[in-house]
Amino acid sequence: MTSGSTAPEREPTREFARFIATLDGGSLPRSVREHLQGALLDTLRVASLGERAPWSEWARALARDLGGRERSTVLFGGGRTDPERATFVNATYAGSLDADDVHVGAMLHPGCVVIPAALAVGEAAGATGREVIAAIAAGYETMIRIALAIQPTHFRRGFQSTATCGVFGAAAAAASLLARGADRETRIAGTLGLAASFSGGLTQFYHSGSTVKRIHAAHAAREGVHAAQLAAAGFDGPVDILEGRDGYARAYADGHDFSIALDGLGSRWRLLETAVKPHACSARVLSAIEAAATLAARHEVRWQDLSEVRVGIPTVIQGRLTSGSPSDLQAAQMSLPFCVAMALVRGGWTDAGVALGLDDFDEALADPRVRDLAKRIVCEPDPEAEQASTAESVGARVTLAVGTGERWSLFVPAPSGSASRPLALPDHRARFARELARRCEPAALEALLESVCTLESQPGVDDLLARLGEAR
Repeated sequence: MTSGSTAPEREPTREFARFIATLDGGSLPRSVREHLQGALLDTLRVASLGERAPWSEWARALARDLGGRERSTVLFGGGRTDPERATFVNATYAGSLDADDVHVGAMLHPGCVVIPAALAVGEAAGATGREVIAAIAAGYETMIRIALAIQPTHFRRGFQSTATCGVFGAAAAAASLLARGADRETRIAGTLGLAASFSGGLTQFYHSGSTVKRIHAAHAAREGVHAAQLAAAGFDGPVDILEGRDGYARAYADGHDFSIALDGLGSRWRLLETAVKPHACSARVLSAIEAAATLAARHEVRWQDLSEVRVGIPTVIQGRLTSGSPSDLQAAQMSLPFCVAMALVRGGWTDAGVALGLDDFDEALADPRVRDLAKRIVCEPDPEAEQASTAESVGARVTLAVGTGERWSLFVPAPSGSASRPLALPDHRARFARELARRCEPAALEALLESVCTLESQPGVDDLLARLGEAR
């Protein structure tokens, strides 16, 4: 780990720019292409869920009021506007529910930032499907790797890295599509330099509530697109912004290690480490939910009979994710005791498709049974959970006891959907189809699925976005 004032041996800003400039969607490994297909299906599925949230209407109304040239599609019947506003609205849909994909070690959600930016800019620029896929890959890798280089002190200082590092993901994707010519690499580096000045997002919401986290991803996505458009107009930023003595790493973290960010760039794909979520909550509580639900179903445990619930956790989540008395909806989604209490009170965990959605959290906040049980759940450090927790997932042990003295325990080292237990493409298709069936007739849904899954071979994104725009 180096301090922010130490002169680096490498030039990470330039190296990321070179990676982005030379990335070809046609040469991506099959595993990467398949993962991105799943990520696209998942992000659009979550966006469909998020479009119905109240803050999504606030974002749509604001976009309508501000206006903009109709060059990019707002999903699900939202009309058309300029790329920045379309990106903001679509990223609000995708990134506001805490149901989107996640990289645990980087502590961020890449899909909800990168994919809306790539689609909006790709549509406006007339990019091919292969170019858009390359832009998405570039955005994922850039955003994840920069965050890995500055975590965990970035988070400890109060930054929410989807918002702060997300701006680099969106800028990388947008610049990949907009920067052309012999100086492409330098212009991309200058775009990253611009984007750094627009990076922001604080975690006070964990303590005080508010709706600001609902637009953290949207802000990052829009500002990344803004940086790329500024660069296309002639502006630029420092081409050593990441490593410079008064650059990003020094300003945003107490220490950094850019070898983590750069090693294997272009050959080891960190995007393969991202996970998808079965529930609309923090990724770091998913193992606990799964363990609690499995135990309750396996032993037919009723929440009323519980005398004790203990959850063994790694120390990294102690504190911000272990409050048993959440103050609002956002806090409830970030509370391990509350999520476990919901799972136990709800019961009926026999169908693999069952999930905790935003409406479930909203209802549970008004349910005294859930609130009472959440306050009684004990979270404590667990050596096995500590050892199992990695940059890809967080493990948990749940122990349930009932008044008769019976006691059961289950350890889940990594939740379903994580990198070590990934969903297959048929699972992604099925989840997408279940949600989009609410918006599309069967024939239209099948055509939409085909358009998503063949994007890399399409001459552009117009067909996909037209179908998504019509899915109401």
